[in-house]
Amino acid sequence: MTSWAARFRLRQYVKASLWIVPLLGLVLGVLLAELALAADDANRLPSGWHYSATTASGVLSAIVGAMVALLGFVVTIGVLVVQQATGTLSPRYMRLWYRDRLQKAVLATFTGTFAFAFSLLRSIESDSVPDLGVTLAGAAVAVSLVLLLVYLNRFTHSLRPVAIAELVAHLGEAVFTKGAAAIRGAAPREAGAVATKRPVTTIRSARGGCIQAFDVSGLVAQAARHDCVFVVTRLIGDFVPPGAVLVEVHGGTSAPDPERVAGLIALGSERTIEQDPAFALRVLVDIAIRALSPAVNDPTTAVQVLNYVEWFLHTVGRTHLPGRYVLADGRGDARLVLPGRDWDNYLQLAVCEILAYGGSSVQVCRRLRAMLEGLLDSLPAHQHPAVRAQVSMLQDSVEREFTDPARRALAQQPDFQGIGGQYAS
Repeated sequence: MTSWAARFRLRQYVKASLWIVPLLGLVLGVLLAELALAADDANRLPSGWHYSATTASGVLSAIVGAMVALLGFVVTIGVLVVQQATGTLSPRYMRLWYRDRLQKAVLATFTGTFAFAFSLLRSIESDSVPDLGVTLAGAAVAVSLVLLLVYLNRFTHSLRPVAIAELVAHLGEAVFTKGAAAIRGAAPREAGAVATKRPVTTIRSARGGCIQAFDVSGLVAQAARHDCVFVVTRLIGDFVPPGAVLVEVHGGTSAPDPERVAGLIALGSERTIEQDPAFALRVLVDIAIRALSPAVNDPTTAVQVLNYVEWFLHTVGRTHLPGRYVLADGRGDARLVLPGRDWDNYLQLAVCEILAYGGSSVQVCRRLRAMLEGLLDSLPAHQHPAVRAQVSMLQDSVEREFTDPARRALAQQPDFQGIGGQYAS
């Protein structure tokens, strides 16, 4: 029986694969061609749907060639997307782009239409023409062209850094909200009721990789079965070398199977967004600092991305983040301790690198100050110390970078648009 981690990695592979759905479209095209041939033999079609063998052969041959050409066109667009994402956006974004359903639907439609038309070609004879199939092949071409236009419109507009920032912020917010709700639902009645004795067992990683996800319910169930507490030692998104300690087992009436427990923690080559909302923030920051690099020098894009960084921070800042989560079984007994990111972690990730690369930009400094002052205005008081620490770092950076008093005074003013807006206090 495969482990939960193996099934998780398989799901990740399927989501990111660009060939599985098109292959299904290819198979479906062959099956639909057989159904069209059977229906053509069983039904009498209108007179306008009848074709000569020469016409049918020419139409289907043209469709086969057109679908191959369109597939090559879509692949070319994909290569251009990869080049743009790795050059001006963030290589991390590619992990999200691979999952786009529209792209897979377009490829599946093209391969399905190709297989449908090619399968019909073999049935054409001088006295037998698949009239229904030829008509349906023409309709499939029309659908393919519409999808192609939608695809071009989608990626022409959605490959702008701001559009990608909005998409990533939405994904991160959804993952964060879902994860926070799940943790609240599994919190024990007494969060501090955790075994404090030395770990009886340490469970180590058999393979190296980045922690992508935990099977929280599976870990809780295993801990309850052995009447112990699992303490996970690594944060989701951390890279784990082979042989590193993954879980400490505290207490227990029996020893859990290390392989089974390790199989409830998915490791992979890189981070995923499924249980890691900070990964979305990492992508946003990457896009911003790419725009601030000397080769690009586009602080306006960085300011626009900061709009969505601020959006994400407002969502995170309204949630209590203890940095350590104690989850319980159905009876309310503490069974699983997970490390988590606190507010300071999220805020540092959002601000530090953008400030480091954009500290010499007037509009980046002004937009950062507006964001931080907005957080102070809207978030609970217990979140303020971390925000004030970032304000202090911003102030130090401005004084260090802007030696001219006039420019320093300009850079110290908060502005939601960076330059040209007005800060509403």
